[in-house]
Amino acid sequence: MKIGIHDLEVATSHYVLDLDTLAEQQNIDPNKYHLGLGQDTFSMPAPDEDIITMAAEAAATLLERHEVSKIRQVLFATESSIDQSKAAGVYLHELLGLPANVRSVELKQACYSGTAALQMAVNAIARNPEEQILVIASDVARYALDSGGEPTQGAGSVAMLIAADPNLVEIEPGSGFHTSDVNDFWRPNDSTTPFVDGQLSLDAYLNATNAAWDDLAARRELAVEDIHRFLHHQPFTKMARKQLAALAVHTGTELSDDLIEESMSYNRALGNTYTASLYFALTAQLHNNADLAGKRLGFFSYGSGAVAEFFTGVVQEQYRDHIYPQNVEKQLDNRVNLTYDEYRTLHEGYAATSETFTTPKTTNAPFRLSGVTEHQRRYEAQ
Repeated sequence: MKIGIHDLEVATSHYVLDLDTLAEQQNIDPNKYHLGLGQDTFSMPAPDEDIITMAAEAAATLLERHEVSKIRQVLFATESSIDQSKAAGVYLHELLGLPANVRSVELKQACYSGTAALQMAVNAIARNPEEQILVIASDVARYALDSGGEPTQGAGSVAMLIAADPNLVEIEPGSGFHTSDVNDFWRPNDSTTPFVDGQLSLDAYLNATNAAWDDLAARRELAVEDIHRFLHHQPFTKMARKQLAALAVHTGTELSDDLIEESMSYNRALGNTYTASLYFALTAQLHNNADLAGKRLGFFSYGSGAVAEFFTGVVQEQYRDHIYPQNVEKQLDNRVNLTYDEYRTLHEGYAATSETFTTPKTTNAPFRLSGVTEHQRRYEAQ
């Protein structure tokens, strides 16, 4: 029985900052960002947006094409959690009109947990093939102003429907894993921005690639040459290029940039979306290549701290009938450009507080955060 990604949709935020604007203010060559990082712009939420509003928009668009009553679980992956107890997926139930007889949990392990959610869903469908599971990866990457991570901020959400006999990608059994206790990136409870050791993060990322691949190769009769395209977590797209080059050296195989190039277009425009990054790469790959039917994709998922997984999926024959690139183009085109001063004001005005406040109506998206009342976040459809 084939099990995998039956359908997917994405959403991003109201605002966007062009990295040329950031480079001009910092008096540096913009190619440091365009070529050095492989990034062009990044999405930034309005005050009335967060991981819930983006997730609800992506999921609502997805569910317009499907029968909601078949969904039995909502697995919400994020490292931008809004609550230490209540799962982000629970907030979606009323917004999406989901039935009450649904399991909903939140998963966390830096940028990796979207893959954990996907694999949990695949395993659950194997036991109950008639059911479907909604997997959501939604994040807002915020870094301190004037820090090294500032140009790699971003925001976005990917909603995926996991089912038997999938329309898009069959997830093949057998993965390679790697876990190591590395302090390359972390965000304590008392901080709204993460701490990053840039060089250690790069080293940990590359080492985890090789280790996860070795584990996969030891468990399956699979060679690097058996993979038609590679999809990597993209905190910035140049990092994924470095990873592919490291894998080529490690396996003694020539792996050209063409094997990853088509997956980068959306992440270059969105910035880092943490748990959603790998699945924005998948979306771009499916949208940018009309000749993937029957081809194997190699997925490398990484979450700092660090956990990694290398797994594979096979693109289904009629996948082109079930993709919607126009929806992504609309998401990107509808973003409102920020001036540098507007960006600084928005960034500095962010407050991770549960004190009562009301947010100004800014976003034109279907859902918005209206504010906090008695320490409770309030969302509304519009």
